[in-house]
Amino acid sequence: MTRDLLLISSSKTHGTGYLDHCEGQIRDILSGRMNALFIPYARPGGINFEEYTNVARQRFHKMEFGLNGIHEFNSPRKAVENAEAIFVGGGNTFVLLKSIYEMGIMPSIRDKVKTGIPYIGTSAGSNVAGKTIMTTNDMPIASPSSFDALGLVPFVINPHYLDSDPNSTHMGETRETRIKEYHAFNDDKVVALREGAMLRVAGDKMIVVGNNGARVFIKGQDPKEYNTPESLDFLLRPN
Repeated sequence: MTRDLLLISSSKTHGTGYLDHCEGQIRDILSGRMNALFIPYARPGGINFEEYTNVARQRFHKMEFGLNGIHEFNSPRKAVENAEAIFVGGGNTFVLLKSIYEMGIMPSIRDKVKTGIPYIGTSAGSNVAGKTIMTTNDMPIASPSSFDALGLVPFVINPHYLDSDPNSTHMGETRETRIKEYHAFNDDKVVALREGAMLRVAGDKMIVVGNNGARVFIKGQDPKEYNTPESLDFLLRPN
């Protein structure tokens, strides 16, 4: 399959600015491109599309790339079809997926990515690149018509993964517990990305990049650790 993906756990890491920690990877995947289409539907903190797009646009301009919000076009579908690259920002995953369905651009994004144009996702934007959003950490403040996501990769993603802290007095479920709950009812492999971690997908090749690594959860097995630049090609094979 022809695909060129950068799936980022978060748009910031502690002590860094917006997209600072992943600038090198963004420059690499956008090499030879001039402009990106930004999808701001996830609306972090409830900000509007214009505010969110301006944040992304300023950062992309700093990297010498152009950027336009999908809401700035008369036809979202045609905006996707004409895009040189797609950047889907983070925020609330339920709101994001609901908007993607309502705008009718799910098939357009899938088809466009199949042509090999770059797809960059941060947080919720990475989550929707998987098979389903059922491993998101977000509150379900909106109801998408389905939890089925873009399926650009044949597994499920859990951004912002936090390791269990044996010294914590928190009595709620850990992320590992939540993923095990998911596997009680579902068989899909889950890639949990810690803050600073990313997946770089090129065709049928995938490696971990960035910092802090990833954990891979396979039903019935103990989770395994993968760090930069280890290969995760096996996860791209059909289940």
